[in-house]
Amino acid sequence: MVKSMTGYGRARRTVNGRDITVEVRSVNNRYLDCSVKMPRAYIFAEDAVKALVQKSASRGKVDVFVTVDSLGAEETVVAVNEPLARSYLAALRRLYELDGGKMVRGSYYATDLARLPDVLTVTKAEEDLESLSADLCGVTEEALTAHAAMRAREGEKLAGDILGRLDTIEALTARVEARSPQTVAEYREKLLARMNEVLQSATVDEGRILTEAAVFADKVAVDEETVRLRSHLDQLREMLESGEPVGRKLDFLIQEVNRESNTIGSKCSDVEIARVVVELKAEVEKIREQVQNIE
Repeated sequence: MVKSMTGYGRARRTVNGRDITVEVRSVNNRYLDCSVKMPRAYIFAEDAVKALVQKSASRGKVDVFVTVDSLGAEETVVAVNEPLARSYLAALRRLYELDGGKMVRGSYYATDLARLPDVLTVTKAEEDLESLSADLCGVTEEALTAHAAMRAREGEKLAGDILGRLDTIEALTARVEARSPQTVAEYREKLLARMNEVLQSATVDEGRILTEAAVFADKVAVDEETVRLRSHLDQLREMLESGEPVGRKLDFLIQEVNRESNTIGSKCSDVEIARVVVELKAEVEKIREQVQNIE
C-alpha cells in the first residue's frame, strides 16, 4: 500500500500514575529525519522512541512530541532521619531534666521534632526506567498507528490520482503511435507534389521519392520511445500496487517517462503530435509533483 509522507497521529493514555501524550507529525523529506521532543527527566527513552519511528516510516521529516504529567504523589518519598530524631529527643529530655521537670511533656513532640532541621527528608522515589520507557513506547506506538493510518489514506488518494494520469498518458501514447505513420505518408505526398511542381512535365523519379520518404521515416520514428514509454507505465503501476515504500523508485522512473516524452517531441515536427506531447508532458509533471509526497 502506498503511503504519503505527510501525516499526523496522537495518542493519550494514563499509565502508572502518569498522563502520557504523544503527537507525531510528518512532512516530505528526501530521507528519514526524526526529531523527538520530551521532558528532560525522560530523555533516556529518546532512542527507544526513535527506533519505533524508524520501524513505522522510511522517509519524511518526522517530529515526535511527548508530554508527561504526574498525577500521584508516589514519585516522592518522605523519610525520617531516625538517628537525628533520637538525638533531638534525647536533647529535649535533657533540657526537661535540667529545668527541674518544669517543662510539660505534651503530645506535640512529633510535630515539634518534624520542624527541626533534617529530621524529615523528601526524596524522589527510585523509578523503574525500563518500565517507564515501555510505558512511553506503548503510547508512542498508538500515536504512530494513527499516524500510519492517515498516511495510508493520503497514499491511497495519491495512488488513485497517479493511476488515472497513467491511463491518460497511455491514451496519448496511442495517439502518437497512430499519427506517426500518417506523417510519413503525408511527407511523401508533399514531396511528390513539390517535385511534380518543379519538374512539371518531366518524369518524377519514384525511387528518389521512396528514398527520401524512408530517410524521413527513420528520422521521425518513435517506435522505440513509445515501447519504452509503455514499459515504464507498466512498471509504475506495479510499484503502486506493491506494499513497499517506492517513492524514490517512482521519482526515478517518472524522470525516464519525461525523457521519452522529450525525445518524441524533438523527433516529431508534426503539429498534431506536438500538441499531444504537450498534453503528455503536462500529465507527467503532475505525476512528478504527486510522487514527491509518496514515501
